[in-house]
Amino acid sequence: MPLYKKNRLIILYACTFVVMIGFGLILPVLPFYIERMALTGGVSSSLVATHVGLLTGVFALVQFLMAPLWGQLSDRIGRRPLFLIGLGGYAVSMLCFGMGTSLTLLYTARITGGIFAAAILPTATAYVADVTPRNERGRGMAWLGSAVSLGIVIGPGLGGFLSQLNTVAEYNLGPFRIDNFSAPFFATALLALLTLAAAMRWLPESLQKPAPETPANQEKEAKAQLPSRVRRLIPAWLVQFLIFAFVSQFALAAFEGTFALHAQELLGYGPAQMGVVFVVCGLVMALAQGLIVSRLIEKTGERILLPIGFALTALGLALLMITEQTLYILLNVTLFALGIAFITPCLAALVSKRSDRQAGASLGFLNSANSLGQAGGPALGGYLFIYQIHLPYLLATALLAFCAIYLAGILLKKPAKAPHRFPE
Repeated sequence: MPLYKKNRLIILYACTFVVMIGFGLILPVLPFYIERMALTGGVSSSLVATHVGLLTGVFALVQFLMAPLWGQLSDRIGRRPLFLIGLGGYAVSMLCFGMGTSLTLLYTARITGGIFAAAILPTATAYVADVTPRNERGRGMAWLGSAVSLGIVIGPGLGGFLSQLNTVAEYNLGPFRIDNFSAPFFATALLALLTLAAAMRWLPESLQKPAPETPANQEKEAKAQLPSRVRRLIPAWLVQFLIFAFVSQFALAAFEGTFALHAQELLGYGPAQMGVVFVVCGLVMALAQGLIVSRLIEKTGERILLPIGFALTALGLALLMITEQTLYILLNVTLFALGIAFITPCLAALVSKRSDRQAGASLGFLNSANSLGQAGGPALGGYLFIYQIHLPYLLATALLAFCAIYLAGILLKKPAKAPHRFPE
């Protein structure tokens, strides 16, 4: 890969890393901030948990709805403008959220933030697809995933630290208020603005515009594409990738959303032990994508690593249900996180290879499937946990195992008898 393209990717990875620090930074303080705002607004304590869940879920829901639209738009006007718009809009939404004095303002800011945040990851992923050759696509996606995971790991720790500094003076500005709870949200906005400035200065456009066509060719191509567009919005080949993405993120979110309950009831874990488990999970995903998966993809290809990833996640999650010693729990979480580290960049690379000039739209749908899994995992997992403590893990393990077997079956079939479902 030419040096100038590598420099572009380094800048993109750095920008994405900083943005994801901001995403993770507000997580520790968000429930407490919402709780205080709800109680101040006269909401009963019994409804506080409902608003916490809704304000958390609506962000993922809006991303699910908007990511495909941003992705399609990036195919038309370019990656850089959409990336910059997403950063700027997200920064403003975090400023407003940090100064909110009512649930109405919080919901408005959270929905707005979800709209603009939905433009960031799909366009970043499409940018990687634009500047990497096919044989290096998986490695590029792995490094992007590593930047995302590492930012999410660092963010919560920084957010917890900022929320305890007590250095922000209180100000009342009409419908807005600034106090100590505002610090993590202001820090998130500042990181987004710094990233915006860096991207404006050093991140050029990556989308190569096709050569102009004659009016006759344009009309012919439009007529040929019209029936397929009318028949379906999502191409048939993309559906299976979306299912794989949903299952992997559903399992990850179900684990993250119910492990605290699971470990508290069965193992007597407190916040410190749970924090160690989540840090290990995040670090393994971050380091494995950058140091292990990026190299393995070049040697074996995404088609081999994908079923291995699903098998590892299924095995790690299944073993968590029968493990009670901390050392083995950490080992099993490592297996689980390693599997996710295999799956995420492989899916992104395969989708981008198959979609060619429509990479933005296809990767937008992929990000949308990820968001749906992230929203559905904790919701359904928490509901199933009420009936049986292992039920969320059993369901996720079954789905992961099915995907692993299905993908392995495709690889084992002879090329003459099996459709070529995955690009080389």
